[in-house]
Amino acid sequence: MDNPEKRHLSCVSLADLAWVPEKWWKLITGEQQREAPTRLHRRQFEVCVCMQMVRELKSADLCVIGANHYSDTRDELVPLAECAKNREAYGQEVGLPVEAEPFVQHVRGLLTAAAKKADDTYPDNPFFQIIDGRPKLGRLKKKPIPEGFQALDAALTKKLDSKELSLLDVLAGTPQWIGWDKHFSPLSGHQGKLKEDVRRKILTTFAYGTGLGATQTARNIADISARQITFVDQRQASTEKLEAAICGTINAYNQFQLPRYWGDTKWAVADGTQWNLYENNLLSERHIRYGGYGGVAYYHVSDNYIALFSHFIPCGAWEAIYILDGLIKNKSDIQPDILHGDTQAQSAPVYGLAFLLGIKLMPRIRNWKDLKWFRPAPQETYKNIDGLFSKEAIDWDLIACHLPDMLQVAQSIRAGRISPSAILRKLGTASRKNKLYFAFRELGRVVRTTFLLEYIGDEELRRIIQAAQNKCEGFNQFAQWVYFGADTIAENVRDDQLKIIKYNHLIANLVIFHNRHTITQALKELEAEGMKLTPELIAGFSPYRSTGHLISIASDCSS
Repeated sequence: MDNPEKRHLSCVSLADLAWVPEKWWKLITGEQQREAPTRLHRRQFEVCVCMQMVRELKSADLCVIGANHYSDTRDELVPLAECAKNREAYGQEVGLPVEAEPFVQHVRGLLTAAAKKADDTYPDNPFFQIIDGRPKLGRLKKKPIPEGFQALDAALTKKLDSKELSLLDVLAGTPQWIGWDKHFSPLSGHQGKLKEDVRRKILTTFAYGTGLGATQTARNIADISARQITFVDQRQASTEKLEAAICGTINAYNQFQLPRYWGDTKWAVADGTQWNLYENNLLSERHIRYGGYGGVAYYHVSDNYIALFSHFIPCGAWEAIYILDGLIKNKSDIQPDILHGDTQAQSAPVYGLAFLLGIKLMPRIRNWKDLKWFRPAPQETYKNIDGLFSKEAIDWDLIACHLPDMLQVAQSIRAGRISPSAILRKLGTASRKNKLYFAFRELGRVVRTTFLLEYIGDEELRRIIQAAQNKCEGFNQFAQWVYFGADTIAENVRDDQLKIIKYNHLIANLVIFHNRHTITQALKELEAEGMKLTPELIAGFSPYRSTGHLISIASDCSS
Protein backbone atom coordinates (compact mmCIF):
# COMPACT_ATOMS: atom_id res chain seq x y z
CA MET A 1 0.00 0.00 0.00
CA ASP A 2 1.35 3.44 -0.92
CA ASN A 3 2.46 5.87 1.74
CA PRO A 4 -0.50 8.26 2.29
CA GLU A 5 1.96 11.13 2.68
CA LYS A 6 3.18 10.64 -0.91
CA ARG A 7 1.33 11.66 -4.04
CA HIS A 8 1.86 10.24 -7.51
CA LEU A 9 2.65 12.73 -10.25
CA SER A 10 1.49 12.35 -13.80
CA CYS A 11 2.34 15.56 -15.64
CA VAL A 12 4.88 17.46 -13.50
CA SER A 13 8.15 18.21 -15.31
CA LEU A 14 11.52 19.06 -13.86
CA ALA A 15 11.07 22.68 -15.01
CA ASP A 16 7.94 23.00 -12.83
CA LEU A 17 10.06 22.29 -9.74
CA ALA A 18 13.10 24.33 -10.71
CA TRP A 19 12.38 26.72 -7.83
CA VAL A 20 12.91 24.03 -5.18
CA PRO A 21 16.22 24.63 -3.31
CA GLU A 22 18.85 21.90 -3.35
CA LYS A 23 18.54 21.25 0.38
CA TRP A 24 14.84 20.51 0.01
CA TRP A 25 15.07 18.28 -3.09
CA LYS A 26 15.90 14.98 -1.39
CA LEU A 27 13.47 15.66 1.47
CA ILE A 28 10.61 16.27 -0.97
CA THR A 29 11.32 13.66 -3.67
CA GLY A 30 13.50 11.12 -1.87
CA GLU A 31 15.91 11.26 -4.86
CA GLN A 32 19.56 12.25 -4.80
CA GLN A 33 19.72 13.39 -8.42
CA ARG A 34 17.71 16.33 -9.72
CA GLU A 35 15.51 14.41 -12.15
CA ALA A 36 11.80 14.57 -12.91
CA PRO A 37 10.22 12.90 -9.84
CA THR A 38 7.39 10.39 -9.89
CA ARG A 39 6.21 11.07 -6.35
CA LEU A 40 6.38 13.88 -3.75
CA HIS A 41 6.11 13.92 0.03
CA ARG A 42 3.05 16.11 0.41
CA ARG A 43 3.70 17.63 3.84
CA GLN A 44 7.36 18.38 3.15
CA PHE A 45 6.37 19.88 -0.19
CA GLU A 46 3.78 22.16 1.46
CA VAL A 47 6.30 23.37 4.02
CA CYS A 48 8.81 24.03 1.24
CA VAL A 49 6.22 26.07 -0.70
CA CYS A 50 5.44 28.18 2.36
CA MET A 51 9.13 28.74 3.19
CA GLN A 52 9.89 29.75 -0.39
CA MET A 53 6.91 32.11 -0.48
CA VAL A 54 8.12 33.85 2.69
CA ARG A 55 11.63 34.18 1.28
CA GLU A 56 10.49 35.54 -2.06
CA LEU A 57 7.98 37.95 -0.54
CA LYS A 58 10.81 39.40 1.54
CA SER A 59 13.06 39.78 -1.49
CA ALA A 60 10.29 41.15 -3.78
CA ASP A 61 10.44 38.14 -6.10
CA LEU A 62 6.73 37.72 -5.23
CA CYS A 63 4.15 40.38 -4.42
CA VAL A 64 0.65 40.53 -2.99
CA ILE A 65 -1.68 42.67 -5.08
CA GLY A 66 -3.19 45.44 -2.97
CA ALA A 67 -0.92 44.76 0.00
CA ASN A 68 0.98 47.44 1.86
CA HIS A 69 4.19 45.79 3.04
CA TYR A 70 4.53 43.20 0.27
CA SER A 71 3.22 45.21 -2.68
CA ASP A 72 4.75 45.24 -6.15
CA THR A 73 7.94 47.29 -5.83
CA ARG A 74 7.83 48.31 -9.49
CA ASP A 75 4.59 50.25 -8.92
CA GLU A 76 6.27 52.35 -6.22
CA LEU A 77 9.18 53.47 -8.42
CA VAL A 78 9.33 56.42 -10.78
CA PRO A 79 8.70 55.11 -14.34
CA LEU A 80 11.87 54.40 -16.32
CA ALA A 81 10.88 56.83 -19.06
CA GLU A 82 10.59 59.66 -16.53
CA CYS A 83 13.86 58.63 -14.90
CA ALA A 84 15.63 58.75 -18.27
CA LYS A 85 14.54 62.38 -18.76
CA ASN A 86 15.86 63.48 -15.36
CA ARG A 87 18.89 61.20 -15.19
CA GLU A 88 21.42 63.78 -16.38
CA ALA A 89 20.26 66.33 -13.80
CA TYR A 90 20.34 63.67 -11.10
CA GLY A 91 23.90 62.74 -12.03
CA GLN A 92 25.00 66.35 -11.67
CA GLU A 93 23.27 66.56 -8.29
CA VAL A 94 25.09 63.55 -6.82
CA GLY A 95 28.30 64.04 -8.80
CA LEU A 96 28.24 60.78 -10.76
CA PRO A 97 28.19 59.88 -14.47
CA VAL A 98 24.90 58.22 -15.42
CA GLU A 99 25.85 56.38 -18.60
CA ALA A 100 27.01 52.80 -18.26
CA GLU A 101 30.52 53.03 -19.70
CA PRO A 102 31.57 56.33 -18.04
CA PHE A 103 30.09 55.15 -14.74
CA VAL A 104 32.03 51.88 -14.80
CA GLN A 105 35.21 53.75 -15.69
CA HIS A 106 34.62 56.14 -12.80
CA VAL A 107 34.07 53.53 -10.08
CA ARG A 108 36.78 51.27 -11.49
CA GLY A 109 39.17 54.21 -11.37
CA LEU A 110 38.31 54.84 -7.73
CA LEU A 111 39.05 51.22 -6.79
CA THR A 112 42.23 51.03 -8.86
CA ALA A 113 43.59 54.31 -7.47
CA ALA A 114 42.81 53.33 -3.87
CA ALA A 115 44.52 49.94 -4.29
CA LYS A 116 47.59 51.49 -5.89
CA LYS A 117 47.89 54.12 -3.17
CA ALA A 118 47.56 51.54 -0.39
CA ASP A 119 50.16 49.33 -2.06
CA ASP A 120 52.64 52.18 -2.62
CA THR A 121 52.32 53.59 0.91
CA TYR A 122 52.44 50.21 2.68
CA PRO A 123 56.21 50.35 3.50
CA ASP A 124 55.75 53.79 5.12
CA ASN A 125 52.57 52.91 7.00
CA PRO A 126 53.57 52.36 10.67
CA PHE A 127 50.09 51.20 11.72
CA PHE A 128 49.30 48.50 9.17
CA GLN A 129 51.13 45.21 8.56
CA ILE A 130 50.41 41.86 6.92
CA ILE A 131 51.91 39.13 9.11
CA ASP A 132 51.68 35.50 7.95
CA GLY A 133 48.94 36.45 5.53
CA ARG A 134 46.80 38.14 8.21
CA PRO A 135 46.37 41.93 8.22
CA LYS A 136 47.04 43.72 11.48
CA LEU A 137 46.07 47.32 12.18
CA GLY A 138 47.60 49.03 15.19
CA ARG A 139 45.42 50.66 17.82
CA LEU A 140 45.03 54.40 17.77
CA LYS A 141 46.96 56.23 20.45
CA LYS A 142 45.05 58.76 22.49
CA LYS A 143 45.95 62.32 21.61
CA PRO A 144 47.42 64.39 24.45
CA ILE A 145 45.04 66.72 26.26
CA PRO A 146 45.64 70.34 25.15
CA GLU A 147 47.47 72.43 27.67
CA GLY A 148 45.07 74.40 29.83
CA PHE A 149 42.02 72.25 29.04
CA GLN A 150 41.67 70.73 32.51
CA ALA A 151 41.78 74.13 34.17
CA LEU A 152 39.21 75.51 31.73
CA ASP A 153 36.98 72.46 32.20
CA ALA A 154 37.04 72.83 35.99
CA ALA A 155 36.22 76.54 35.76
CA LEU A 156 33.41 75.88 33.26
CA THR A 157 31.92 73.12 35.42
CA LYS A 158 31.93 75.44 38.42
CA LYS A 159 30.15 78.12 36.40
CA LEU A 160 27.52 75.68 35.11
CA ASP A 161 26.88 74.15 38.54
CA SER A 162 26.13 77.62 39.90
CA LYS A 163 23.28 78.08 37.42
CA GLU A 164 20.29 76.48 39.11
CA LEU A 165 18.08 75.10 36.35
CA SER A 166 15.69 72.18 36.26
CA LEU A 167 14.55 70.23 33.24
CA LEU A 168 11.21 72.03 33.36
CA ASP A 169 13.05 75.37 33.41
CA VAL A 170 14.80 74.36 30.19
CA LEU A 171 11.53 73.36 28.52
CA ALA A 172 9.78 76.52 29.73
CA GLY A 173 12.52 78.83 28.44
CA THR A 174 13.09 77.43 24.95
CA PRO A 175 9.60 78.15 23.46
CA GLN A 176 10.31 81.88 23.83
CA TRP A 177 13.52 81.50 21.83
CA ILE A 178 12.61 79.06 19.06
CA GLY A 179 8.83 78.56 19.31
CA TRP A 180 8.90 74.77 19.10
CA ASP A 181 5.48 74.64 20.78
CA LYS A 182 3.82 76.23 17.74
CA HIS A 183 4.17 72.96 15.85
CA PHE A 184 1.63 71.40 18.24
CA SER A 185 -1.84 72.20 16.90
CA PRO A 186 -5.18 70.43 16.37
CA LEU A 187 -4.87 67.52 13.97
CA SER A 188 -7.97 68.82 12.19
CA GLY A 189 -6.02 71.84 11.02
CA HIS A 190 -8.21 74.35 12.86
CA GLN A 191 -6.86 76.96 15.22
CA GLY A 192 -6.27 75.74 18.77
CA LYS A 193 -8.42 77.14 21.57
CA LEU A 194 -6.74 75.72 24.66
CA LYS A 195 -6.30 77.87 27.74
CA GLU A 196 -2.66 78.16 28.81
CA ASP A 197 -1.80 76.18 25.69
CA VAL A 198 1.97 76.77 25.92
CA ARG A 199 2.09 75.45 29.49
CA ARG A 200 0.04 72.39 28.62
CA LYS A 201 2.25 71.61 25.61
CA ILE A 202 5.39 71.91 27.74
CA LEU A 203 3.99 69.62 30.42
CA THR A 204 2.77 67.09 27.82
CA THR A 205 6.24 66.94 26.27
CA PHE A 206 7.77 66.63 29.73
CA ALA A 207 5.36 63.86 30.77
CA TYR A 208 5.90 61.60 27.77
CA GLY A 209 9.51 62.49 26.96
CA THR A 210 10.77 61.73 30.47
CA GLY A 211 8.72 58.58 31.06
CA LEU A 212 6.73 60.00 33.98
CA GLY A 213 3.45 59.73 32.10
CA ALA A 214 0.33 61.86 32.40
CA THR A 215 -0.87 60.59 35.78
CA GLN A 216 2.45 60.93 37.62
CA THR A 217 3.09 64.37 36.14
CA ALA A 218 -0.35 65.59 37.17
CA ARG A 219 0.28 64.42 40.76
CA ASN A 220 3.44 66.51 41.01
CA ILE A 221 2.42 69.62 39.06
CA ALA A 222 -0.26 72.00 40.35
CA ASP A 223 -3.30 73.04 38.28
CA ILE A 224 -2.99 70.31 35.65
CA SER A 225 -4.87 67.03 35.29
CA ALA A 226 -3.92 63.81 33.54
CA ARG A 227 -6.82 64.28 31.14
CA GLN A 228 -5.51 67.72 30.07
CA ILE A 229 -2.10 66.18 29.32
CA THR A 230 -3.46 63.22 27.36
CA PHE A 231 -5.79 65.57 25.44
CA VAL A 232 -2.81 67.48 24.01
CA ASP A 233 -1.00 64.24 23.22
CA GLN A 234 -3.95 62.68 21.41
CA ARG A 235 -5.41 65.77 19.71
CA GLN A 236 -2.46 68.05 18.98
CA ALA A 237 0.71 65.96 18.87
CA SER A 238 1.55 63.49 16.12
CA THR A 239 4.79 61.96 14.91
CA GLU A 240 4.93 64.46 12.05
CA LYS A 241 4.38 67.45 14.37
CA LEU A 242 7.03 66.21 16.77
CA GLU A 243 9.46 65.83 13.85
CA ALA A 244 8.67 69.42 12.80
CA ALA A 245 9.42 70.65 16.34
CA ILE A 246 12.69 68.68 16.34
CA CYS A 247 13.60 70.15 12.94
CA GLY A 248 12.97 73.69 14.19
CA THR A 249 15.22 73.03 17.20
CA ILE A 250 18.00 71.74 14.94
CA ASN A 251 17.78 74.78 12.67
CA ALA A 252 17.97 77.14 15.65
CA TYR A 253 20.95 75.24 17.08
CA ASN A 254 22.76 75.42 13.74
CA GLN A 255 22.65 79.22 13.65
CA PHE A 256 25.11 79.65 16.51
CA GLN A 257 28.88 79.74 16.44
CA LEU A 258 29.80 77.36 19.27
CA PRO A 259 28.60 74.11 17.59
CA ARG A 260 30.89 74.86 14.65
CA TYR A 261 33.88 74.26 16.94
CA TRP A 262 32.45 70.87 17.93
CA GLY A 263 32.07 69.24 14.53
CA ASP A 264 31.40 69.42 10.81
CA THR A 265 27.77 69.40 9.69
CA LYS A 266 28.73 67.36 6.61
CA TRP A 267 29.35 64.35 8.87
CA ALA A 268 26.79 62.29 10.75
CA VAL A 269 26.70 58.96 12.58
CA ALA A 270 23.95 56.38 13.11
CA ASP A 271 23.63 54.02 16.04
CA GLY A 272 20.91 52.30 18.04
CA THR A 273 20.24 51.51 21.67
CA GLN A 274 17.69 49.20 23.26
CA TRP A 275 14.58 50.50 25.02
CA ASN A 276 12.67 48.07 27.20
CA LEU A 277 9.13 47.04 26.26
CA TYR A 278 6.63 44.66 27.78
CA GLU A 279 7.30 41.09 26.68
CA ASN A 280 3.75 40.58 25.34
CA ASN A 281 4.11 43.14 22.57
CA LEU A 282 4.03 42.99 18.77
CA LEU A 283 7.30 44.94 18.40
CA SER A 284 9.09 43.49 21.41
CA GLU A 285 11.85 40.93 20.80
CA ARG A 286 14.60 39.55 22.99
CA HIS A 287 17.87 41.25 22.15
CA ILE A 288 20.82 38.86 22.39
CA ARG A 289 23.38 41.60 23.04
CA TYR A 290 21.36 43.54 25.63
CA GLY A 291 19.72 40.47 27.18
CA GLY A 292 16.19 41.83 27.47
CA TYR A 293 12.92 42.38 25.64
CA GLY A 294 12.40 45.63 23.80
CA GLY A 295 12.96 47.60 20.63
CA VAL A 296 15.85 49.65 19.26
CA ALA A 297 15.78 53.45 19.14
CA TYR A 298 17.89 54.25 16.08
CA TYR A 299 19.38 57.76 16.01
CA HIS A 300 21.20 59.82 13.40
CA VAL A 301 23.43 62.34 15.18
CA SER A 302 25.28 65.21 13.54
CA ASP A 303 29.01 65.58 14.13
CA ASN A 304 28.22 68.74 16.13
CA TYR A 305 26.23 66.62 18.65
CA ILE A 306 22.61 67.48 17.73
CA ALA A 307 20.38 64.47 16.87
CA LEU A 308 18.88 64.76 13.38
CA PHE A 309 16.42 61.85 13.21
CA SER A 310 15.08 59.04 15.36
CA HIS A 311 13.38 55.78 14.51
CA PHE A 312 12.08 52.80 16.50
CA ILE A 313 12.81 49.38 15.00
CA PRO A 314 12.62 45.74 16.14
CA CYS A 315 15.63 44.23 17.90
CA GLY A 316 15.96 41.53 15.27
CA ALA A 317 16.25 43.99 12.37
CA TRP A 318 19.61 44.52 10.69
CA GLU A 319 20.30 48.20 11.39
CA ALA A 320 21.86 48.80 7.98
CA ILE A 321 18.37 48.61 6.44
CA TYR A 322 17.41 51.84 8.22
CA ILE A 323 20.72 53.73 8.09
CA LEU A 324 19.83 55.78 5.01
CA ASP A 325 16.31 56.69 6.17
CA GLY A 326 17.58 59.22 8.67
CA LEU A 327 19.39 61.28 6.03
CA ILE A 328 16.62 61.07 3.43
CA LYS A 329 13.83 61.97 5.90
CA ASN A 330 15.85 64.66 7.67
CA LYS A 331 14.37 68.03 6.63
CA SER A 332 16.59 70.30 8.73
CA ASP A 333 19.22 72.75 7.52
CA ILE A 334 21.95 70.26 8.47
CA GLN A 335 22.29 67.90 5.50
CA PRO A 336 25.27 65.53 5.92
CA ASP A 337 26.62 63.51 3.00
CA ILE A 338 29.16 61.42 4.96
CA LEU A 339 27.68 58.80 7.25
CA HIS A 340 29.32 56.67 9.95
CA GLY A 341 27.98 53.71 11.88
CA ASP A 342 29.02 50.49 13.53
CA THR A 343 29.32 46.94 12.16
CA GLN A 344 25.55 46.57 11.71
CA ALA A 345 25.48 49.74 9.61
CA GLN A 346 27.05 48.08 6.59
CA SER A 347 26.35 45.51 3.92
CA ALA A 348 27.25 45.40 0.24
CA PRO A 349 23.82 46.51 -1.12
CA VAL A 350 23.76 49.40 1.40
CA TYR A 351 27.16 50.60 0.20
CA GLY A 352 25.93 50.49 -3.40
CA LEU A 353 22.67 52.34 -2.74
CA ALA A 354 24.37 54.97 -0.56
CA PHE A 355 26.92 55.60 -3.32
CA LEU A 356 24.19 56.22 -5.91
CA LEU A 357 22.41 58.58 -3.48
CA GLY A 358 25.57 60.67 -3.15
CA ILE A 359 26.20 59.50 0.43
CA LYS A 360 29.62 58.27 1.51
CA LEU A 361 29.21 55.40 3.96
CA MET A 362 32.19 55.05 6.32
CA PRO A 363 31.31 52.74 9.24
CA ARG A 364 33.43 51.27 12.01
CA ILE A 365 33.56 47.55 11.11
CA ARG A 366 34.52 45.13 13.86
CA ASN A 367 35.73 42.19 11.74
CA TRP A 368 36.90 44.15 8.71
CA LYS A 369 39.80 41.78 8.06
CA ASP A 370 37.38 38.88 7.49
CA LEU A 371 35.52 40.65 4.69
CA LYS A 372 36.25 39.84 1.05
CA TRP A 373 38.35 42.38 -0.82
CA PHE A 374 37.68 42.33 -4.56
CA ARG A 375 40.18 42.98 -7.34
CA PRO A 376 39.46 45.38 -10.21
CA ALA A 377 40.40 42.56 -12.61
CA PRO A 378 41.51 38.91 -12.19
CA GLN A 379 45.00 39.67 -13.50
CA GLU A 380 45.60 42.59 -11.12
CA THR A 381 48.32 41.86 -8.56
CA TYR A 382 50.03 44.01 -5.95
CA LYS A 383 53.52 43.92 -4.54
CA ASN A 384 52.73 44.52 -0.86
CA ILE A 385 49.00 44.05 -0.21
CA ASP A 386 48.09 41.26 -2.63
CA GLY A 387 47.26 38.99 0.30
CA LEU A 388 44.35 41.22 1.27
CA PHE A 389 42.41 40.44 -1.90
CA SER A 390 40.41 37.33 -2.67
CA LYS A 391 40.69 35.62 -6.05
CA GLU A 392 37.34 37.09 -7.09
CA ALA A 393 37.16 40.19 -9.29
CA ILE A 394 34.37 42.68 -9.83
CA ASP A 395 31.80 41.85 -12.52
CA TRP A 396 31.77 45.21 -14.30
CA ASP A 397 29.39 43.97 -17.00
CA LEU A 398 26.72 43.24 -14.37
CA ILE A 399 26.98 46.80 -13.00
CA ALA A 400 26.83 48.33 -16.48
CA CYS A 401 23.85 46.18 -17.51
CA HIS A 402 21.69 47.11 -14.50
CA LEU A 403 22.83 50.71 -13.96
CA PRO A 404 19.53 52.18 -15.30
CA ASP A 405 17.56 50.00 -12.88
CA MET A 406 19.76 50.97 -9.94
CA LEU A 407 19.49 54.65 -10.83
CA GLN A 408 15.71 54.25 -11.04
CA VAL A 409 15.70 53.11 -7.40
CA ALA A 410 17.96 55.99 -6.33
CA GLN A 411 15.89 58.57 -8.21
CA SER A 412 12.66 57.18 -6.73
CA ILE A 413 14.09 57.53 -3.21
CA ARG A 414 15.14 61.11 -3.91
CA ALA A 415 11.65 61.82 -5.27
CA GLY A 416 10.07 60.46 -2.09
CA ARG A 417 8.26 57.61 -3.83
CA ILE A 418 9.87 54.90 -1.70
CA SER A 419 12.02 54.87 1.44
CA PRO A 420 15.54 53.35 1.48
CA SER A 421 14.50 50.85 4.16
CA ALA A 422 11.59 49.62 2.01
CA ILE A 423 13.88 48.74 -0.89
CA LEU A 424 16.74 47.46 1.28
CA ARG A 425 14.40 45.02 3.04
CA LYS A 426 13.77 43.54 -0.40
CA LEU A 427 17.45 43.52 -1.35
CA GLY A 428 18.58 41.37 1.56
CA THR A 429 20.46 38.11 1.52
CA ALA A 430 17.18 36.23 0.99
CA SER A 431 17.12 37.34 -2.64
CA ARG A 432 18.49 34.76 -5.05
CA LYS A 433 16.67 35.53 -8.30
CA ASN A 434 16.44 39.31 -8.14
CA LYS A 435 19.10 40.63 -10.53
CA LEU A 436 18.80 44.08 -8.97
CA TYR A 437 20.07 42.64 -5.69
CA PHE A 438 23.14 41.17 -7.39
CA ALA A 439 23.83 44.46 -9.19
CA PHE A 440 23.65 46.51 -5.97
CA ARG A 441 25.78 43.91 -4.21
CA GLU A 442 28.43 44.09 -6.95
CA LEU A 443 28.54 47.90 -6.84
CA GLY A 444 28.66 47.73 -3.04
CA ARG A 445 31.67 45.42 -3.22
CA VAL A 446 33.52 48.07 -5.21
CA VAL A 447 32.63 50.87 -2.80
CA ARG A 448 33.34 48.83 0.34
CA THR A 449 36.72 47.59 -0.91
CA THR A 450 37.66 51.18 -1.82
CA PHE A 451 36.68 52.37 1.65
CA LEU A 452 38.64 49.60 3.39
CA LEU A 453 41.74 50.50 1.39
CA GLU A 454 41.37 54.11 2.55
CA TYR A 455 40.66 52.97 6.11
CA ILE A 456 43.91 51.03 6.54
CA GLY A 457 46.02 53.83 5.12
CA ASP A 458 44.58 56.90 6.83
CA GLU A 459 45.04 57.24 10.58
CA GLU A 460 43.09 60.50 10.75
CA LEU A 461 40.10 58.86 9.04
CA ARG A 462 40.05 56.12 11.67
CA ARG A 463 40.16 58.77 14.41
CA ILE A 464 37.22 60.63 12.86
CA ILE A 465 35.14 57.45 12.60
CA GLN A 466 35.91 56.46 16.20
CA ALA A 467 35.15 59.95 17.52
CA ALA A 468 31.87 60.10 15.58
CA GLN A 469 30.75 56.75 16.98
CA ASN A 470 31.56 57.93 20.50
CA LYS A 471 29.39 61.00 19.98
CA CYS A 472 26.38 58.90 18.97
CA GLU A 473 26.87 56.55 21.91
CA GLY A 474 27.05 59.64 24.11
CA PHE A 475 23.70 60.80 22.77
CA ASN A 476 22.21 57.36 23.44
CA GLN A 477 23.18 57.67 27.10
CA PHE A 478 22.00 61.29 27.22
CA ALA A 479 18.57 60.36 25.81
CA GLN A 480 18.25 57.54 28.34
CA TRP A 481 19.16 59.98 31.13
CA VAL A 482 16.37 62.31 30.00
CA TYR A 483 13.93 59.37 30.24
CA PHE A 484 14.36 59.19 34.02
CA GLY A 485 10.73 58.52 34.94
CA ALA A 486 10.62 54.85 33.87
CA ASP A 487 12.82 52.05 32.64
CA THR A 488 10.20 50.66 30.21
CA ILE A 489 8.04 52.16 27.48
CA ALA A 490 4.57 51.36 28.77
CA GLU A 491 2.76 51.85 25.44
CA ASN A 492 1.84 48.74 23.47
CA VAL A 493 0.70 50.45 20.24
CA ARG A 494 3.55 50.82 17.79
CA ASP A 495 2.66 54.39 16.74
CA ASP A 496 2.54 55.46 20.39
CA GLN A 497 5.93 53.85 21.03
CA LEU A 498 7.42 55.88 18.19
CA LYS A 499 5.85 59.04 19.64
CA ILE A 500 7.57 58.34 22.97
CA ILE A 501 10.91 58.15 21.16
CA LYS A 502 10.14 61.42 19.36
CA TYR A 503 9.11 63.18 22.59
CA ASN A 504 12.33 62.02 24.21
CA HIS A 505 14.34 63.08 21.15
CA LEU A 506 12.74 66.54 21.28
CA ILE A 507 13.55 67.05 24.97
CA ALA A 508 17.13 65.83 24.48
CA ASN A 509 17.63 68.29 21.61
CA LEU A 510 16.10 71.12 23.63
CA VAL A 511 18.47 70.42 26.52
CA ILE A 512 21.39 70.30 24.07
CA PHE A 513 20.24 73.64 22.63
CA HIS A 514 19.94 75.15 26.11
CA ASN A 515 23.32 73.73 27.19
CA ARG A 516 24.85 75.34 24.11
CA HIS A 517 23.46 78.69 25.28
CA THR A 518 24.60 78.17 28.88
CA ILE A 519 28.10 77.05 27.86
CA THR A 520 28.42 80.05 25.52
CA GLN A 521 27.51 82.46 28.30
CA ALA A 522 29.88 80.75 30.75
CA LEU A 523 32.77 80.84 28.27
CA LYS A 524 32.19 84.55 27.67
CA GLU A 525 32.30 85.16 31.42
CA LEU A 526 35.50 83.14 31.76
CA GLU A 527 37.10 85.03 28.88
CA ALA A 528 36.18 88.32 30.52
CA GLU A 529 37.82 87.06 33.71
CA GLY A 530 41.09 86.47 31.87
CA MET A 531 40.87 82.80 30.80
CA LYS A 532 42.49 82.14 27.44
CA LEU A 533 40.19 80.44 24.92
CA THR A 534 41.35 78.75 21.72
CA PRO A 535 39.46 76.66 19.11
CA GLU A 536 41.36 73.55 20.26
CA LEU A 537 40.20 74.03 23.86
CA ILE A 538 36.58 74.80 22.95
CA ALA A 539 36.40 71.75 20.64
CA GLY A 540 36.97 69.48 23.64
CA PHE A 541 33.63 70.30 25.27
CA SER A 542 30.26 68.66 24.69
CA PRO A 543 26.63 69.78 25.21
CA TYR A 544 25.81 66.39 26.78
CA ARG A 545 26.08 67.89 30.26
CA SER A 546 23.82 67.15 33.23
CA THR A 547 24.50 68.86 36.54
CA GLY A 548 23.78 67.32 39.92
CA HIS A 549 21.09 69.94 40.57
CA LEU A 550 19.25 68.95 37.40
CA ILE A 551 19.26 65.28 38.38
CA SER A 552 17.95 66.03 41.88
CA ILE A 553 15.08 68.11 40.52
CA ALA A 554 14.19 65.30 38.09
CA SER A 555 14.25 62.76 40.92
CA ASP A 556 11.96 64.92 43.04
CA CYS A 557 9.42 65.04 40.21
CA SER A 558 9.34 61.25 39.91
CA SER A 559 9.06 60.51 43.63
